[in-house]
Amino acid sequence: MSRFTCVIPAGGAGSRLWPLSRANAPKFLLDLTGSGTSLLRTTWDRLTPLVPSERIMVVTGVAHRDSVMKQLGELDAENLVTESEPKDSSAAIGLAAAILELRDPDAILGSFAADHVIRGSVLFQRAVRTAVQAADQGYIATIGIHPGFPSTGFGYIACGKARSDLAPFDVYDVTEFVEKPDEATASDYLQRGGYLWNAGMFIAKASVLLDQMAESEPEMVAALREIAAAWGTDQAASVRERLWPTLPKVAIDYTVAEPAAQVGKMVCVAAHFEWDDVGDFASVANLLLRGRKGDLAVLGDGAQVLSDNSSGIVVSESDRLVALVGMDDVVVVDTADVLLVTSKQHAQDVKTLVNRMKGHGGKHLL
Repeated sequence: MSRFTCVIPAGGAGSRLWPLSRANAPKFLLDLTGSGTSLLRTTWDRLTPLVPSERIMVVTGVAHRDSVMKQLGELDAENLVTESEPKDSSAAIGLAAAILELRDPDAILGSFAADHVIRGSVLFQRAVRTAVQAADQGYIATIGIHPGFPSTGFGYIACGKARSDLAPFDVYDVTEFVEKPDEATASDYLQRGGYLWNAGMFIAKASVLLDQMAESEPEMVAALREIAAAWGTDQAASVRERLWPTLPKVAIDYTVAEPAAQVGKMVCVAAHFEWDDVGDFASVANLLLRGRKGDLAVLGDGAQVLSDNSSGIVVSESDRLVALVGMDDVVVVDTADVLLVTSKQHAQDVKTLVNRMKGHGGKHLL
């Protein structure tokens, strides 16, 4: 653990949470659980029992630099890595890995998204420590969550044989990563067992992760290492501006996780803590209600809601009264300039609406 550094990728538009999440206020900067703190701040607080603050890095866009520093006063300036434009998780996590590799050739990193919700801190810490054990022996580890229901909104990890040689318990070979399944397939996974939710956490030696990424994207890794070599020097900005736009937009699942699984380098720690990626307003409602069906969740300081025989979620950023009568599983998001009305069943489709707006004169609302 003394060689372990946590990396928090803080990016993504969170378009399924529009109009609450926007370009200037993405979901990781918001309080979506009613706790009084943002998802980013909660992620930071979750990691500090594992590592000191000087071993936590944050990767975010240039536009969010000030907001991140304001929320994370303990973050060392040298550990804030900024992207000039979004390039997806391979570039973001890869750059952090390249910087860490130069600081310590034996460094181990763990990537933990800034916008997930986790309950069960002791179980989380145990899973991370177990993953670090496996990573120290040259494997790329991920953490999978025992599914509580047949979700069609999460990816899955297929687990193979137990690896008691890497850790005493809960470590398995990864045989396959599965994209979001339909409901019948998700139900089958739950009944059969051996399938875990993919929480998108990766723990590995920085050099091992980069070398695996270089198998499929050698030019990208070479560019990331060149950017890292200039980091902290007078040439840092010019090198980044020259090379960063040339990098491909590709998720780390495709450059590291899936290829590593195919050659037997990927293992999974099966964890029991509660986890959600807060991917849409249905997820937000479920988190606030904690499984209570038929109730109405309300989010927003000073939200005024009058409800009769209605369920779902109301998110309010205005001083208007939101009144509901006889509405089941409704989603109402009331902001100063946009009113969104949909259902929990169609909450994932908000992203489609956002994509349509980009090409029809609605960019100023995004």
